[in-house]
Amino acid sequence: MTTEDNATFGRRSDVPKPIVPKSATEALRPEMGTPPPKRVRRSRGSRNQFVVFLNFVMSSIVLLTLAAGALLYFGKREFESPGPSLTGDVVMVQPNSGVREIASLLERRGLISDARIFRYGVQAYGHDASLKAGEYEIKPAASMRDIMELLESGRSVLYSLTVPEGLTVEQAFQRIAEHEALTGEMPAEMPPEGSIVADTQRFTRGTTRKEVIQRLIAQQKALVESVWERRVEGLPLKDINEFVTLASIVEKETGEPDERSRVAAVFINRLRKGMRLQSDPTIVYGLFGGKGKPSDRPIYRSDIDNHTPYNTYQIDGLPPTPIATPGRASLEAVANPSQTNDLYFVADGTGGHVFAETLDEHNRNVARWRAVERTQKESAAPAGGEAGSGD
Repeated sequence: MTTEDNATFGRRSDVPKPIVPKSATEALRPEMGTPPPKRVRRSRGSRNQFVVFLNFVMSSIVLLTLAAGALLYFGKREFESPGPSLTGDVVMVQPNSGVREIASLLERRGLISDARIFRYGVQAYGHDASLKAGEYEIKPAASMRDIMELLESGRSVLYSLTVPEGLTVEQAFQRIAEHEALTGEMPAEMPPEGSIVADTQRFTRGTTRKEVIQRLIAQQKALVESVWERRVEGLPLKDINEFVTLASIVEKETGEPDERSRVAAVFINRLRKGMRLQSDPTIVYGLFGGKGKPSDRPIYRSDIDNHTPYNTYQIDGLPPTPIATPGRASLEAVANPSQTNDLYFVADGTGGHVFAETLDEHNRNVARWRAVERTQKESAAPAGGEAGSGD
């Protein structure tokens, strides 16, 4: 080995170190471990409390936004999902009810699943101040949104009351008084006969009886005045009261729409000739007034001879007031009667009448009617006994 080789060998790191014997005490002594890494100092900015607070605020906002979005999504889905009611129901929303009261009512009736969701949903749509009082029919499985839109629209349950043609004011008042959806007292006095309209009124529960009556009177006044203005010239009627009176007689004499104008012509022709009207319904009103004749009570000969202000067999001209409520068709018939010379009519046995210009012709028509009456009585006798004589 050269001197250079020896120098290189002396510098090599892999030359084994000589083993130095250790005592037992030194062998049991723990050796030094790996020293910990040096601590990296954080920047002053990261240690600033304001930055920490901002990080907390931003994290909170994100979390709250996510939570609000989730609540909004699930709340909207619940608000628009089908409701729990399988049968539906009718609810009455009282005047001045707030959203909280309405929501509680709907929840108690089992129409919505959660009053809070309904309340918040209504407020979110901006309808919390526009829900209307009334009676509403909630359909089966209606969603909260469906119910909100129904209450916002005000489409309440409507009830009806019909005043048929030919009823008296007293009979119409009885119907109004007995209608369970109406409220309030009846007027202390009844309006004049013939002053209420024959029509069907539609209204919501809680409407007052006086309100319905005022509506009936106003509509009849407008109708009568409208038809009266379009009457033909030369009618033998002094005023609008006589016009309504004659129309009420026509109303009670026939229920056939196509013969009303001809019945009106008979009475108009009689008034022109100064003949008595001889109308059986006027006898009935003179005897029984607004209550009407019992259905099983015939008109007797003594009734015809009984002098009352309404008995047109005994008085000249028209009665002092109408005897019933005339409908539009009867008013139109009197305002524009048929152009005929008829002075008489009698029932024909089929629900209508047969007309005549002369008394002889009328008497023959009456004889035929009497024969029809006898046949009807004979055919009805085995089933129910003999019937009383009619008009």
